[in-house]
Amino acid sequence: QVQLVESGGGLVLHGGSLKLSCAASGFTFRNYAMGWFRQAPGKEREFVAGISYAAGTTYYADSVKGRFTISRDNAKNTVYLQMNILSPEDTAVYFCARAAGRMPVRQLNQITNWGQGTQVTVSS
Repeated sequence: QVQLVESGGGLVLHGGSLKLSCAASGFTFRNYAMGWFRQAPGKEREFVAGISYAAGTTYYADSVKGRFTISRDNAKNTVYLQMNILSPEDTAVYFCARAAGRMPVRQLNQITNWGQGTQVTVSS
């Protein structure tokens, strides 16, 4: 079955950096777009970044553009999210997600599988 396992979350100071990883298994990773979403306490889950199956196309939420970078290694079945210049507003549980097809998506209802999430906390 499809499994997405995130790692790399933690506590970081305002202005710091973290790199999240998501190890995928149970499907042909190179055939699917992948993405990262996040959910802060009391808020809805929201799109952060997406990457196409061959990494030729990337999308970002306006709130993270220029600070976050999504990438993937199809040989390792892993997708990454490099997060720089973190602020307390980035505090959330971050979820790895598999899209239904080859192009990245922003809508939750177009995601077929989710990871369990990893907590990112940015202190001021």
